[in-house]
Amino acid sequence: MSEEGRELALNEFNGDDNAVAIEEGDDSKSAADLVAVYDVPVQIQAVLGKMQMDVAALLKLGRGSVIELDRKVGEAIDIFVNNRLVARGEVVVVDERLGVTMTEIIKDSDAA
Repeated sequence: MSEEGRELALNEFNGDDNAVAIEEGDDSKSAADLVAVYDVPVQIQAVLGKMQMDVAALLKLGRGSVIELDRKVGEAIDIFVNNRLVARGEVVVVDERLGVTMTEIIKDSDAA
């Protein structure tokens, strides 16, 4: 694969106006430049929703208990990398396993 074919093109993601365009001549980086960080472990969380409850209520939970979350059906879930919100997405099924597809990339200013 040529060096040009490996350039990052983040502006193609869903036509999102918040996406970052990396173009030739802008001292752009290639995927090969990231080799040094390929083995760095990261923690990824896909958060369906949250709720708060007292310890007493928590101890009463048992098999079949339902916990109401702060999200509505069909609402995007939050995707965190190392406890930092980086994207939103939706739950999908892949070969009888749950997965997440990213539908929105969050920039630093959008995370608040």
